[in-house]
Amino acid sequence: MVSIRFTDVGVSIPIFNANGRSLTSRLLEVATGGRLDADPKGKVSVQALSNISFELFPGDKVALLGHNGAGKSTLLRAIAGVYKPTTGIAEIAGKTASLIDINLGINPEATGEENIYIRGALLGFSKPELKEKYAEIVDFSELGDFIKMPVRTYSSGMQLRLAFAISTIVRPEILIMDEWLSVGDEGFRTKAESRLQSVVEHSDILVIATHSRELVQSVCNKVLWLEHGQVKLQGTVTEVLPKYFG
Repeated sequence: MVSIRFTDVGVSIPIFNANGRSLTSRLLEVATGGRLDADPKGKVSVQALSNISFELFPGDKVALLGHNGAGKSTLLRAIAGVYKPTTGIAEIAGKTASLIDINLGINPEATGEENIYIRGALLGFSKPELKEKYAEIVDFSELGDFIKMPVRTYSSGMQLRLAFAISTIVRPEILIMDEWLSVGDEGFRTKAESRLQSVVEHSDILVIATHSRELVQSVCNKVLWLEHGQVKLQGTVTEVLPKYFG
């Protein structure tokens, strides 16, 4: 069964070219919300997450709340497998897709067409699968003949439309997002919102980091409130939201 199980998970991120508790390190501690540690050899690391425990199952749409630096993005990356736990156990069962950075893998020197295969491969699609989806991606992006041009010749809006069109062909069991995506002009944005909503609805589990109360109320049914890399409170939207927003 599709599920996410974290048991006492901690994530420590090494800080290279840093020694001791210099002013720079102290500023880093304030900025990240994590805890600085140094081993006997003086190697510095940030304890970004500590003792994180929760379980998610099909039907759970979870909002990660917390101030900037609370550990939301680190937790998303731990779920996506980018960060491996340094302590505890993280168990992920199901096909996972991340919309944390939809521009990841986009090569500005390659054509839009070539980037469909580059970015698509990073999302786990085979070349035959991407050939099948190719026309849909080009049509949705509204790039027309520009799909044959190098991405460096695109406007920023065109680049976003291409990246969005490729990234949202996924139909994952577990969807990971860092804020709700909003791209393009008004006309494209309406179409993009509808497509993104469809991707969310077809996922078994959604984990999204956000600061929006309205988004949590409209999309999610559970909340995980992080503070300084630890779980401050978790529960249903009605239980946690009034306490978080005061």
